[in-house]
Amino acid sequence: MKAGVIGAGAWGTALAQLLAADGAPVRLWALEPEVVDAVNRDHANPLYLPDIPLSAGIEATGAMAAMADRDLLLVVCPAQHLRSVVAQAPAGVPLILCSKGIEAGSHLLMSQVAQQVQPQSPIAVLSGPTFASEVAQGLPTAITLACADADLAARIAARIARPAFRPYLSDDVIGAEIGGAVKNVLAIACGVAEGAGLGLNARAALISRGFAEMTRFGLARGARAETLGGLSGLGDLVLTCSSTNSRNFSLGKGLGEGHSAASLLAHRRTVAEGAFTAPVLREAARASGVEMPVVEAVCALLEDAAPLSQVIDALLARPIRAE
Repeated sequence: MKAGVIGAGAWGTALAQLLAADGAPVRLWALEPEVVDAVNRDHANPLYLPDIPLSAGIEATGAMAAMADRDLLLVVCPAQHLRSVVAQAPAGVPLILCSKGIEAGSHLLMSQVAQQVQPQSPIAVLSGPTFASEVAQGLPTAITLACADADLAARIAARIARPAFRPYLSDDVIGAEIGGAVKNVLAIACGVAEGAGLGLNARAALISRGFAEMTRFGLARGARAETLGGLSGLGDLVLTCSSTNSRNFSLGKGLGEGHSAASLLAHRRTVAEGAFTAPVLREAARASGVEMPVVEAVCALLEDAAPLSQVIDALLARPIRAE
């Protein structure tokens, strides 16, 4: 299967590197002309994945029409731009969505957005605990590949699997997507705990109680509990909440150190998806009647609605209840 990747940020470039590892040519669509030039000329992406030499089999392009001859397309763009990007993609080509988020306004998951825009294109979701640089270096990684069509999932898995990159198959697309979206918000909370010096007990509590929130919301939206407890849910949550390699964790760390969200986000080239997902998730949870106090706390900090000490005190002062 001739593969293409739409989006040349760190994750998109790492996936192109993965797909090119067997010597097959891979086409990478990039928005920035300087990225196209660097990939084609220098076999590098210094803007988003510095210090990683790229395969000569990766061909970059700025023309979406050049993706029309691909047999499958991995879509790796910021979640709030997925609708407009997918609308430009060739119709009927299987789309593997690698973006994690919930669309503002509609509260739709990425697969639901893609189905609206490209109803003739089969949809799959790739989600799980991954740092782009580690995948690009060929370090061991396991990930969830979710697709309603088992035959298509098997064909995709055969194309992307590598000795150090192991996809696990699922037909729970909703569960895989909710895990990926919610964990980004929870990672901000864990970063706040790190930046504020609240200790490892606090981080463990946030991961545990955040996972409970993820599960409540996921079940309300039709996800399966075993998916949320797997790689695309709990696995991704643990990774993202544990390292400053996570853009969301590092954003939260800055908030915990006393910086404003506006100042932290203004100096970032890469996207911390949790900052954009948090208010959308809060709205969707309220609409579904799901209580998500950790998500509410993250929103308060991102919106500068309350000082950190007050937000922490409010979480700790919640009524005692059964776990």
